[in-house]
Amino acid sequence: MSLFGILDIVGSAMDAQIKKMLTFSSNIANAEKFINKNGQFSPYVSKKVILKPDTKFGKYTNGVKVDKIINNPSPFKVVYNPDSPLANSKGYAPTSNVNIISEMIHNISTSHDYQANAAIINTIKYMILKTLSVGS
Repeated sequence: MSLFGILDIVGSAMDAQIKKMLTFSSNIANAEKFINKNGQFSPYVSKKVILKPDTKFGKYTNGVKVDKIINNPSPFKVVYNPDSPLANSKGYAPTSNVNIISEMIHNISTSHDYQANAAIINTIKYMILKTLSVGS
């Protein structure tokens, strides 16, 4: 495998990590929102990024790409809030299934993965520059 092939793979990972970070950030930003679905309000449903191998890089080496972004299947949280427009007769209302702490942890972890891939790119850049300077 060439160094340029490695750059393709690392680049695909960085692209996927950016999409994951955007999804985590969107979940955090919308955690307290109600979304209008067909004329009715509903709590925001958190999203999850599903990745899959990207085989365009060769038979034995794969990059990664976003397969799809799905709704998180975990149930809504129910809290006592009689002022909510979604409250039932007992005053309990569903709220978003976004777990802010979990989203923040995943966002930080994904950010570290992104930084690690950036370090790999810098190492490859250094190797290429050293290879070019061997003959001079």
